[in-house]
Amino acid sequence: MSLLAKLFGGGKKDQVPSPAEAIQRLREVEEMLLKKSDFLEKKIGQQIATAKKHGTKNKRLALQALKKKRRFDQQLQKIDGTLSTIEFQRKALEDASTNTEVLKVMGVAAKALKGAHNNLDVDKVHDLMDEVAEGNEIAREISDAISNPIGFGQDVDEDDLMAELEELEQKEIEEHLLDVNGPATEDLPSVPISEPGRRKPVVKDDDEMNDLAAWAS
Repeated sequence: MSLLAKLFGGGKKDQVPSPAEAIQRLREVEEMLLKKSDFLEKKIGQQIATAKKHGTKNKRLALQALKKKRRFDQQLQKIDGTLSTIEFQRKALEDASTNTEVLKVMGVAAKALKGAHNNLDVDKVHDLMDEVAEGNEIAREISDAISNPIGFGQDVDEDDLMAELEELEQKEIEEHLLDVNGPATEDLPSVPISEPGRRKPVVKDDDEMNDLAAWAS
């Protein structure tokens, strides 16, 4: 009977251990093999020391020590191989156990989700969303109606408003031109014809004009 068969109950189908039990047993075997490995390493060290001690002085004892060392080396290699196999098996069982637990949780979650949707009908959900959209549209129309002013300028003719606006614009243009050209010429004082500094004699009457003409001739 193999080591794994002994480890898992002799191969009896009615005594299959759970993953957790198998993992625990594998860990126990690992600890036992590690202890045996440490023991063999110490024995190997002792045989090497014995071979060095006798050396060429007692070749027979030195060779016996080296032979024992080689046997211990072979046993140690087998234990190392067994440890590798057990470690691989243990990790596989741990992964399988983890996957099993994850699948269990996912199964519970799926059942819970299904239970949460038992009372929901897809068609009813669509109908409800249509009602919500319709309600939102009605609310928007009501809001627009409330915000629209009543009786303020609804009967005013738009053409009349445009004519009034054009009239205001024309007045503004005329006022702007007046500001640019200055005041009208009829309001300005007359410009003197005579040269500055010379005052034209004032003619008192026709006699003075005649005297002046005679003298000049």
